Amino acid sequence: MEQIKFAKNLIDFIYESPTSFNAVETSKQLLENNGFEEVDLCNKWSLEVDGKYYITKNSSAIIAFTVNSKNIEKEGFRIIGSHSDSPTFRIKPKAEISVENTYLKLNTECYGGPILNTWLDRPLGIAGRVVLKSDNILKPKEKIVNLEKPLCIIPNIAIHMNRTVNEGYALNKQKDMLPLVGLLNDSLEKDDFLLNELSKNIKVEKEDIIDFDLFLYEFEKGSLIGPNEEFISTGRLDNLSMAHASLHALIDSKGQHGVNIVAVFDNEEVGSSTKQGADSNMLLNILEKICLSLNKDREDFLAAIYSSFMISADLAHALHPNLTEKHDPTNKPVMGKGPVIKINANQAYTSDAQSISVYKTICKEANVEYQEFVNRSDERGGSTIGPISSTHLDIPSVDIGSPVLAMHSIRELGSVKDHYSIYKTFNKFYEI
Repeated sequence: MEQIKFAKNLIDFIYESPTSFNAVETSKQLLENNGFEEVDLCNKWSLEVDGKYYITKNSSAIIAFTVNSKNIEKEGFRIIGSHSDSPTFRIKPKAEISVENTYLKLNTECYGGPILNTWLDRPLGIAGRVVLKSDNILKPKEKIVNLEKPLCIIPNIAIHMNRTVNEGYALNKQKDMLPLVGLLNDSLEKDDFLLNELSKNIKVEKEDIIDFDLFLYEFEKGSLIGPNEEFISTGRLDNLSMAHASLHALIDSKGQHGVNIVAVFDNEEVGSSTKQGADSNMLLNILEKICLSLNKDREDFLAAIYSSFMISADLAHALHPNLTEKHDPTNKPVMGKGPVIKINANQAYTSDAQSISVYKTICKEANVEYQEFVNRSDERGGSTIGPISSTHLDIPSVDIGSPVLAMHSIRELGSVKDHYSIYKTFNKFYEI
């Protein structure tokens, strides 16, 4: 079945993308396998109609696009935005800690807002980016790394030593959430543990390693569950599922108008205020470079911007079967009933009647059901890249996403049908 196949492809994509750095590497491979060419932000571009291109930023954000026509002043850009990062734990410098001369654990810092207790008692891997010496001091080399084995675990304390644990226990990120690596002995020494592991993995001398951006991830691969394999159980559905669906739609669609774009930003989980985040001019500058390469002037660029539309794609909250009262009384999206349009009176989402109408029509054209989400009026919800991006790119935008349970858990739950449905709407968006 096509839906099952696409969901299994998503699970593979996520497993090969344990951090934002690995996600960009996985996306690059997918794009190159489908004829996309990398272009450099530092060089002058020579883009062509029917050309397929991509750019990376900081090795953790990626923007891919297809040039369908030169008439971008009238036809504009069709943009789908998502993000590559997920809540996790970053390994600190000088991370190795000895406990009672017996245990080796690592010092970490929480990234974003994970549900902390879901990280306990699970085999964890380590992945990210390693920076190496080069001949150019201002441009050191880098390697994307995945140590590809369950190296550590964050153990719970036994209930016999914490009798009130099931009545609510506030986990301390500095004390309770440090991962145990192993037992110190002749083959496992405290000093330079990480450098030794990295050196072996990427086959360089440890003296050549200058620094790293390393993160923990759940080592176990995701799976399809349910009697009819209707659910996707895996980490990082938020938001690699939207990156996956939009990339495949860009590859598979037969666009005829303007320029189709996928923008996968980084650092959404911590506010997006980085050079590779949505709260930067990265996307705006790339759009202008596209126009200049197609021999357009500033007036044409502005016309193209105001002929454009953006879908901000991030996941939505599905109705929880045990806590139905947490949802709005009349807007209760459920898994299996299609993409969710996200609405907020205080502009936490970009959706308005105009942009919502556009996406509803796209859904109808794609023969896909849609739902709507609004927070309870007495609950403050989250936000996403849409409103942040709008401060740099003032074009119509709608916030949508697939409904999931357990958002920000180490293992989230989504719907096989919904993932394929949202891909169909992305595909239709690029072709209209």
